[in-house]
Amino acid sequence: MPMPPPPPPAPAGGNEPLVIAVPKGRILDELRPILLRVGLEPEAAFDDGAHRGLRFRTRDQERIDLIRVRSFDVATFVAFGAAHLGVAGNDVLMEFDYPEIYSPVDLRIGVCRLSVAAPADFARTDDPSRWSHIRVATKYPNVTRGHFARRGVQAECIKLNGAMELAPTLGLCRRIVDLVSSGGTLKANGLVEVETIAHVTSRLIVNRAALKTRPADVTPWISAIADAVDAA
Repeated sequence: MPMPPPPPPAPAGGNEPLVIAVPKGRILDELRPILLRVGLEPEAAFDDGAHRGLRFRTRDQERIDLIRVRSFDVATFVAFGAAHLGVAGNDVLMEFDYPEIYSPVDLRIGVCRLSVAAPADFARTDDPSRWSHIRVATKYPNVTRGHFARRGVQAECIKLNGAMELAPTLGLCRRIVDLVSSGGTLKANGLVEVETIAHVTSRLIVNRAALKTRPADVTPWISAIADAVDAA
């Protein structure tokens, strides 16, 4: 199937280059084919592991820059206008719930789920219907508290940014809320999924103010990326 043509570059003038925030790691690997389909090929330094820069020009679009940041930070850069567009999972969007962000395109990458997990032995005898107060380790305290509050359960959240699976084995808490893909990491640490909070994919996100003030620059990229996803 032919690839959709890229939109024209932003017109010359006083406008600064559009900035697109992309996440580091596995999601970026899945995102690269979409970027290439719309003509956003990063400069060589982008793939140079020794290069310490975080902002990169794109080879084919002189007025588009990419910034590479942590996945949780993409939404913050876009919400506060430091980046005009970005790519973030809907887990991050649910956690921060920034009203300044518009998420028009599901990129269908980064597929996983946000789940509650617990030690396998404990989960076999645990009865979720009897929960009234629980302690949970997670980097999603807002989503976690909201999820359990809807069930009438008070959740005490311990904020961790990684190594979540260690929390139950070291006695920090009995349950965690984290992203799950294959489930292999949970299994390796003696944990099982108890319930799914949300299914997660990565989304194209846009700063609402940029969409209003620079529609001729921003809107063609939204359409081009949506077309590239549909053509995949």
